Amino acid sequence: MSLLSLHRVPLHWLRSKMSRNTFMIVSCILVGLTAGAAGVAMKTLVHYSYELSHNDWGVSKTVQKIIFYAFPLLGILLTVFVVKIFLKGNDGKGLSNILYNVAKGGSDVPRQKMWSQLITTPITVGLGGSSGLEAPIAITGAAIGSNFGAAYKLNYRDKTLLLASGVAAGIAAVFNAPIAGVMFSIEVILAGIAVIEFIPLILASVAGTLFSQIVLTENILFSFPNQEHFNYYNTPFYIVLGLLCGACSLFFAAASNITENIFSKLPKKGYTKAILGGLVLVGFCILFPSFFGEGYGSIANLANNDPQTNLKNGIWDDWTNNELFIIIMIGVIGTIKSIATSITIFGGGNGGNFAPSLFVGAHLGFFFASIVNYASKYLPWLGKLPLSNFTLIGMCGILSGVMYAPITAIFLIAEVTGSYGLIIPLMIVASISYFFVRQFNPYSLTTVKLGEKGVLLTDDADKNILSVLTLDNLVDKKAYCLYENDGKKEILLALQRSHRNIFPVVTNDRKLKGIIIMDQLKEIMMENDKEYHVNDFMKPPLAIIQITENLVEAMKKFDDTNAWSLPVLDGDTFVGMISKSQLLNSYRKELIKQSN
Repeated sequence: MSLLSLHRVPLHWLRSKMSRNTFMIVSCILVGLTAGAAGVAMKTLVHYSYELSHNDWGVSKTVQKIIFYAFPLLGILLTVFVVKIFLKGNDGKGLSNILYNVAKGGSDVPRQKMWSQLITTPITVGLGGSSGLEAPIAITGAAIGSNFGAAYKLNYRDKTLLLASGVAAGIAAVFNAPIAGVMFSIEVILAGIAVIEFIPLILASVAGTLFSQIVLTENILFSFPNQEHFNYYNTPFYIVLGLLCGACSLFFAAASNITENIFSKLPKKGYTKAILGGLVLVGFCILFPSFFGEGYGSIANLANNDPQTNLKNGIWDDWTNNELFIIIMIGVIGTIKSIATSITIFGGGNGGNFAPSLFVGAHLGFFFASIVNYASKYLPWLGKLPLSNFTLIGMCGILSGVMYAPITAIFLIAEVTGSYGLIIPLMIVASISYFFVRQFNPYSLTTVKLGEKGVLLTDDADKNILSVLTLDNLVDKKAYCLYENDGKKEILLALQRSHRNIFPVVTNDRKLKGIIIMDQLKEIMMENDKEYHVNDFMKPPLAIIQITENLVEAMKKFDDTNAWSLPVLDGDTFVGMISKSQLLNSYRKELIKQSN
């Protein structure tokens, strides 16, 4: 019996006794507890997998190192094996799939995603994959919430609320940060959806956090002690850090896109990608041991002003007493981390970019503050910057720039430090990084492919509804056509058999030649003794819609041309006609559906 099935009988009875609002509150709490449990399970499995990879195998030092550095390759290979054999090739990774489900899939998430991430992520990350847990736990929480809603046959709005509650609870459980969990759901998952029910979302996040706090030990939770107070004299440096975070966020996205393109050209079958990705990742881990796993230990070292530890147990041991070398290496590690993460993910491993963005931000903040402090030896007027503060605020800046979630980034760092004393510099850096990146990329790393396809929810309610509709379902594929060699007889027959006032003219192989407008044919009906040909009336269409275009683009063409009916093509092949009235009618029905 599944976990969701355990509460179905009592809740069906309670639902008959409760109001809709009360039932949703109870449901969100249950989803929050379940997603919190999933987050705890994933975090625990990764922790003990990590311990396994660092186990003392009782062999020589050389063999011990060989075993240790083989784990990242083994993790990616095992992940690909599990996906191929047990998940039938459906890895289910990537937050973009969840966003697509919300935008166009009725918030229906496959049941398999409730547990698949709990298997593949610990294998990848726990054995050394250089990625994070947050995207997988968000996917798991979304699947739990969605399937809970499906079990009770809830409508789109309620199911979406439960989906978002599962995401919030999962993120909150992993970070012990309930507000950040709520903000992540609102900024990333529900972007463009009006949130009018905060209370259920908050309760779900709190439930996930409480479960995490009760079960997980302090050494597994992600947290930092209180840092130094904000000094407003450092504001100019925070502004510069915000700009640097924006630039590095752009590099992060570019590195991911380039890596994906490279790996997409490799054979999809077999284990070629996994072997190549694993070997490159092993090389990175040999050069930079801090790339092994999530990297939160390395972040903690920087926050505690102990960067030397991040370079130990590698090839740099003899250089760990050189201050300038350490500073440079921290900058190099932060820069290359995005490449290591992309190789892990596109090589076949599982994980997300959330934790790596925090890793990059921590290294960038520490690097920037260290450079300023080093320069202050020769330029005393620069003053000394607090390394721990800049480390944490750099994390906020990169998270904001990579995930396009500045509010999540602000509250996450404020919560994990247990203090809001840094709220002003957090807001400065997060805002600057976010707006800097948006000047160059309208979509985040997570949403770029959906945005380009026009299926992503935005802050425009009309566009959101149009994005849910599918062009293929609205096209009249049985539209009456005239052919390029037709004459008066065929034209008159078309007038009798079709209710439209526009007729497409096509070739025998369905290539569009033009259109004929009915108003221009009235004189044919008056002059029976005169012969006509379609070429006498044919004219180019005001616009052409491709079947691959989204409804937002289609509606824009209707508005630009003032047309009420336009031809739809697949390449250069005629598919059918679509009318503005049909589109508006479907829009109205979808609006009513989402309002109920």
